[in-house]
Amino acid sequence: MQQRLPSLLKTPILFAHRGASAYAPENTLDAFALALKLGVNGLESDVWVTHDGVLVLDHDGVVKSRLRSKPISELNSSELPAHIPSLEQLLQHCGTQYQLSLDVKDVAVFRTIERTVANIDPSLLDRLWLCHPSSETLINQRKSVANCKLVDSTRLAKIKEGPERRAATLAANGIEAFNMHYTDWNGGLVALFHRFNIVSFGWDMQHDAIIENGIRMGLDGVFSDWPDRMVEVASKQN
Repeated sequence: MQQRLPSLLKTPILFAHRGASAYAPENTLDAFALALKLGVNGLESDVWVTHDGVLVLDHDGVVKSRLRSKPISELNSSELPAHIPSLEQLLQHCGTQYQLSLDVKDVAVFRTIERTVANIDPSLLDRLWLCHPSSETLINQRKSVANCKLVDSTRLAKIKEGPERRAATLAANGIEAFNMHYTDWNGGLVALFHRFNIVSFGWDMQHDAIIENGIRMGLDGVFSDWPDRMVEVASKQN
């Protein structure tokens, strides 16, 4: 069994991936509300922007129909299916008393996301984690997005300069967190990023043993489709 290693955060963040997607249609208001009811302290989704500038939550960013599929970016918000919520609708429906992780699909809307959240509840900005697979993009965005957390979300094999150099670069440029698939993590790597005061997240953690192992190695946040599993496993680690 993995030795229990310290985390940077007092309480690990349990991110419900696309809401309670194991039990309800993903990225719907029902899925997000159910995840919170099941006890998680974090929600996760992907954020896109419509042709008329509305931030919406969807995985693929494509609306499919019988005749053809269209990118969300080519559609106005009024043309979207009813099950695709806007970011504002999420915050209005579920409140703001949780951690929120958003994969940003359009680099032009980092600042728009921050402004949208600030207009509804400025206190959420300290619990808003914006993820992107390019560390260079995040470093550039840091200049204009000052109040939320930025997350480098990638895979270990893609870090050409090595994890220690990456951690040092992120720390030097004010990037708060690093996110990888759970199979890329081990206790030594978590400790390495913690040494640079970089919060460490692991995604695709679907089974009890995987969630437990991740928490025990010191991961500060885990992402899963199964909110109840995360809550149960985490409760046994305290």
